[in-house]
Amino acid sequence: MARYKGPACRLCRRYGTKLLLKGERCFTPRCAVERRKNPPGEQRVQSRRRRLSEHGEQLREKQKAREVYGVLERQFQSYVARASHMEGVTGDRLLQILERRLDNVAFRLGFADSRQQARQRVSHGHLRVNGKRADIPSLLVKPGDEITWREQSSGRDFLKAVTASLGKRPVPGWLSLDESAAKGTVVALPGPGEIDSDIDTRMIVEFYSKR
Repeated sequence: MARYKGPACRLCRRYGTKLLLKGERCFTPRCAVERRKNPPGEQRVQSRRRRLSEHGEQLREKQKAREVYGVLERQFQSYVARASHMEGVTGDRLLQILERRLDNVAFRLGFADSRQQARQRVSHGHLRVNGKRADIPSLLVKPGDEITWREQSSGRDFLKAVTASLGKRPVPGWLSLDESAAKGTVVALPGPGEIDSDIDTRMIVEFYSKR
């Protein structure tokens, strides 16, 4: 399935929650979820749409997770398969894998306003992991890894803006941010209680278990 190219706010309204796809706008009164409660296409009058089936709810939750992390179907399916072979609760391990993606880590550290913007900056080679070029957004980081900026990017206007805004957004406990050096460190693997997500991973696991 191809990546969605339409209005990002429409997705948030569809799922009825903030997917944090528009950066700082998601935290302001201009957020579409705050201003327009109805899903796109639904009139203000009482809806006559049928209630989703169990399969439909599971599919919806899976699609929501994919949109949040910007992952295509084939890769997402491989993450689920990988999580199912790991020790512990499959759903928790799935979220852990998604959170460990380099583009998500860059977003969590405040190096970008959204995961899409973080993915672009990683793809353009602006970030380094342990001093080495890392231009693959799906790269999975591990405890002890250091995420820094490429030296050639130091003079860019966007990096100056990033440096000035570091610390304004909370950083999860499994990451450490050095604001003065604009450097992040992976302290530990993310635990279930450290991932601020309203994704019901149980539905996702059930969806794939029936295929």
